Amino acid sequence: MVKVKICGITNYKDAAAACRYGADALGFVFAKSRRGITPKKAKGIIMKLPPCVAAVGVFVDEKKGKVLKIARDCRLDLLQLHGDESPDYCKGLNKYYKIIKAVRVSGRDSLKGLGRYPADAFLLDSCVKGKSGGTGVKFDWSLAVKAKRSGKPVILAGGLDAGNVKSAINKVRPYAVDASSRLEAGPGRKDHGLMKSFIEKAKDIN
Repeated sequence: MVKVKICGITNYKDAAAACRYGADALGFVFAKSRRGITPKKAKGIIMKLPPCVAAVGVFVDEKKGKVLKIARDCRLDLLQLHGDESPDYCKGLNKYYKIIKAVRVSGRDSLKGLGRYPADAFLLDSCVKGKSGGTGVKFDWSLAVKAKRSGKPVILAGGLDAGNVKSAINKVRPYAVDASSRLEAGPGRKDHGLMKSFIEKAKDIN
């Protein structure tokens, strides 16, 4: 069964609902974003999560020392690197944590060099100029199929919602799907009905 990550969590009410509906992982954005969260607030939420729900810290071109400090303080399970981090940068962190390297996909060239990254999984997101992620824009899923040739698990993101997640999973067969902006009632606040429907439909595929 495909795993589901709900990203851009900013409050405990949304986190608890996502867990109740069956999310496998929650993403906390430690970068400049309308879905950003402070380490102190994130820790308060993470400490209340069920033991089988992973806490993923999302960082964008942050200093390694700061990433490690936040990860330790907040007790993160995984690090998601969503900027232009180099393979060497990732190598400096994967000694301590499992790494999800985000790739903004604009075409086949976006997938070149995946093998150079010491990542445990690749998250494929849409490429929108001036934005690191959370755009709500879909990209060509056939490119995600090609990315699976890297041999690493693929997490599909970018414009996913309850209306298209089944089609996305059937086409790509990813390890996991990730959604954020299309599940919102407002900036940084999830619509629980949309979130519940998204998770249920994603999990309803064998």
